[in-house]
Amino acid sequence: MKKPSLLWLSSLALAAAAFGVIPGCAQFDGVHTLRGSDAGTVDQVPETKPYAGKRPGSGQPIVRTFKEQPPLVPHAIDNFDEITLADNQCLECHSPATAKAKNAPRVGERHLTAASDLRMDRYQCNTCHVPQVDAKPLVASTFSGTAPAKR
Repeated sequence: MKKPSLLWLSSLALAAAAFGVIPGCAQFDGVHTLRGSDAGTVDQVPETKPYAGKRPGSGQPIVRTFKEQPPLVPHAIDNFDEITLADNQCLECHSPATAKAKNAPRVGERHLTAASDLRMDRYQCNTCHVPQVDAKPLVASTFSGTAPAKR
């Protein structure tokens, strides 16, 4: 492109930006920040809600709403230690060796190696398996799910 044309286009874009008429930006008219007009305002921390379940083993499994959904944790996890390379308290009940004795759901086959050891890429349980709280939805939803997956 020749320099005069480039200079002309640059000037046009600068003028459009100065007058607020950039094409394609009309979609952002009326959009405001969630914290208000003052960017210095401190974000509001939501109230901490208790987990829906109580101690492990006291609740019923939560019905899944779509095929291949990771099972949800039906008990509280507040007293559980953080999962580290050295320790994963979930496995005290859910490992293949202990699940039957603890009457707990066993870790799924997809989480195990051929030697029935836990695969390390599936070691961080709470990445997919999450406990539930009784909280109102943040946005309206008409999602109803599909037929519950078999347990």
